[in-house]
Amino acid sequence: MTEQRDGAFAGLDTATPHSARVWNYWLGGKDNFAVDRQVGDRVLQMLPSIVEQARADRAFLGRAVSYLAGERGVRQFLDIGTGLPTADNTHEVAQRIAPSSRIVYVDNDPLVLVHARALLTSAPEGRTDYIEAHLEDPETILREAARTLDLREPVALMLMGVLHHVGNTAAAYGIVDRLKAALAPGSFLVINHATNAVFGEASDEGVRHWNQFGKPKITLRSPEQIARFFTGWTLLEPGIVSCSRWRPGATDDSSPEVDEFGGVAERR
Repeated sequence: MTEQRDGAFAGLDTATPHSARVWNYWLGGKDNFAVDRQVGDRVLQMLPSIVEQARADRAFLGRAVSYLAGERGVRQFLDIGTGLPTADNTHEVAQRIAPSSRIVYVDNDPLVLVHARALLTSAPEGRTDYIEAHLEDPETILREAARTLDLREPVALMLMGVLHHVGNTAAAYGIVDRLKAALAPGSFLVINHATNAVFGEASDEGVRHWNQFGKPKITLRSPEQIARFFTGWTLLEPGIVSCSRWRPGATDDSSPEVDEFGGVAERR
C-alpha cells in the first residue's frame, strides 16, 4: 500500500511497525507502510535469510494443508493468526483439493479485518469464516469457530508464526493445550515458530531490533521448547525441523534451513 492509500486506513497505527505488514513486505506484498519497510530493511541487514524464511513459512503452510486435505482427508481447518492474505491461503489450498472444506480464520489485527472480504471467498461447496479474536482468548475462538466447524469431527489447527508473539512460555503452552483438548481424535496440529537454532546471534540481533521498534514482540524458542506444544499427540515425520525441510517437494528439496521450525502432529 502506498502512502497515497494511507487515508483509507486512518484508524490504524501507521507509526509503529507491525509484524503482519512487515511479513507482507518481505513476501513482496503491497499491504504495508513506510515504517514497516524501514524496520523490515533493517532486520534484513541483520538477518539476510529473513526473506527466505518468510517464503519458506508460506511454502510449509501449503505443503502441510495439501498433505492434510489430500492424503489425510481433513475437511476442517482452524487457522489462528491468519495474517494478511497472500497467494495460496489455507482455504485456497484446501478447497483446491476438496471444495467442500470449511475454514475459519482468526486474527485481531485491524488491517487483516480490512482485508477480511478477501479471506471470506469460498468454493460454493465449502465455507470460509473470519473471527476477530486474540490467541490469548481460546474460549472465544472455540465458541465462535463452532458456528462453522463441527468440533466433534477432525479439525486441523493451524498456528503459523503466531505463538512466538506470546511472551510467557507457560501461558503459550496453556493456550495450545486448551485448543488441543477441544478437538476430536483424528485432528491435527500444525505449528511453525521462530527460533535461533540455525543462525544464532544473527537471529537474536534481528529480534532485539524488532522488539525495540515493532509489535507484537517476538520470543524465540528452541526446537525442544517448540516440541513441547505437541505433547500428547503423535508427531509426524520428520518431526520438529526447519520449516523448509518439512517434507519438501521436488522444487524446494534443496532450500536452505531457516530459523522458523515447525511440525505436524495427530491426535489419535
